[in-house]
Amino acid sequence: MKKIVFLLFIISTYTNTYSQNSVQAKKMLDEVSTKMSAYKNMYIGFSQTLSNEDAGIKEGDEPPIRGEINLQGEKYSLNYLGNQFIFDGNKLHIINNDEKEVSITEGDLGGEDGFIYPSKLLTFYKEGYNFKMGKLKNIKGRDIQFITLNPIDSNSEIVKVELGIDAKTKHIYKLIQTGENNAKTTFTIDTFKKNENLDSSLFSFNKQKFLDKGYIID
Repeated sequence: MKKIVFLLFIISTYTNTYSQNSVQAKKMLDEVSTKMSAYKNMYIGFSQTLSNEDAGIKEGDEPPIRGEINLQGEKYSLNYLGNQFIFDGNKLHIINNDEKEVSITEGDLGGEDGFIYPSKLLTFYKEGYNFKMGKLKNIKGRDIQFITLNPIDSNSEIVKVELGIDAKTKHIYKLIQTGENNAKTTFTIDTFKKNENLDSSLFSFNKQKFLDKGYIID
């Protein structure tokens, strides 16, 4: 009987600790989202690296992919992989400069491909994840608190997400996404600016401008 009581005590302690840990993680995520969403606008300059130990690809083997995004409410202008993405709050315009083509779709990037896009950084965690506090690391003199997010859907292409948050500023610093094939995508915010004086045309698509340049618009 004593062994059973002790076992139940261990299970209860673990459950309560995990629950508290999850609540703390959710609280921090909400705090970060609320703080960053309150800014009039944000500029994020980022770098992205890929690694896959199973395939012999280590982080740093290839130069990072760099990009930048301006966000204002639901609107954004993203430069990534040589393409420009303009979301005006209703329609998404994807400008392929190499092919001189523009595709226009209703609504924002859906994320059906399992990738967490920069425009979704502040909201992706709100549906479909369990949370727990991870390690606190000192990175380049900054205390970065990591939170581990695990998809609720067992068929998700994402195995886990590790979100690094600056413990002082409550700003997102790093996101590490691990896929089902053990490939890791690391997204790091290198430059962050807030409440800039932005031209409103930054979030609108000038159709005539691209027609004059000979772009094909779908």
